Amino acid sequence: MSRLSRPAAAAHQEACRLVDLARDLSEDEKQFVLEHYQESMHLDQGTDGMFFIPSALARAMAIHVVGTRIIDLGAGIGHLGFACRNLFGHRHNGDPTPDLVCVEANPDLVRVGMKIVPEAVWVCADMFELPARGLRQFDTAIANPPYGRASRTGSGPGYRGRRFEYHAIALAAQIARHGVFLIPQSSAPFRYSGMPHLAPGPRDEEYERFVARTGILLAPSKGIDTSLCDKDWHHRVPPTEVALADFTDPAVLRPHRRSPVLRALTDPLRSLDS
Repeated sequence: MSRLSRPAAAAHQEACRLVDLARDLSEDEKQFVLEHYQESMHLDQGTDGMFFIPSALARAMAIHVVGTRIIDLGAGIGHLGFACRNLFGHRHNGDPTPDLVCVEANPDLVRVGMKIVPEAVWVCADMFELPARGLRQFDTAIANPPYGRASRTGSGPGYRGRRFEYHAIALAAQIARHGVFLIPQSSAPFRYSGMPHLAPGPRDEEYERFVARTGILLAPSKGIDTSLCDKDWHHRVPPTEVALADFTDPAVLRPHRRSPVLRALTDPLRSLDS
C-alpha cells in the first residue's frame, strides 16, 4: 500500500483522537472514524489483504441482510456492522434490534470497533476458531474478507484451495443460514460491477472446485455495482462483486452432514486440493 498523504495522515490522527475519548461518540464522529481510520497503519500486525470497505458500499450490502441475528466475519473496525444496525427501522418502524456479533482477530481494531458499534458483541478471535465455540446459528453472515492468498490460520470446511474469500464463505456456511460477501470479481461466477449488464462470468477451476467441495453456489446481488465506489477506497483494490449465498440449500456442506451426492462429487477432487 502507498504512503499516506499529509491530509490522510492528519485525518487518521484525528480519528485516533476520537477513539481515545472517554465519552461515547456522536453518529457524525463515528462516521468520521469509519471514513478516515487507515487500515495501512496495521500492516505490521498480520493484516495483509485487509481493505476497509467504503461506507456507501457497506450500506448497500446491508440491504441484503435477512433476519435479526447477524455476524460480521473479519469485522475490522465495524464498517459492515455499523451499516447493519438498522437504527431507523428500530426507532421509527418498531423493528426488533439486530442481534449483532462482530468477529475480529486484531485487538487494536476491536478497540476501535467497540467505540464505533457499541451495540454489537465484539469477539476478539480468529474467525476460523468459531465453529469450535458452538455458537447459536445466525440468520446472516456478512463479510469483506481478505482476498486471495492472504495468510490464514485455518481452512473453511470442505475447501482446501488458495482463496481466502472461499474459506471465509465455507466457514460462514457452518454458522449462518445466508451470506453476503464482498469478493474479488475474479472469484465470482458472474460479472456485473463496471459492466453494462449482468453476465455470466468465467467459472474457473478454483470456483468449480469450491462448489464441488462445499455445495455452495454464489449468486449476484440485486443491483449493487461496486465500481461506483472505486474512488472511495483508501487504497487500490481489485475489481469486486457482492456475492450472495443460500446456506439452507440441502447440497451445502453443513456440520455433521454430508450428502451422498456431494461426497461422490468431492472425493475425486481431494487429490487436487492445495
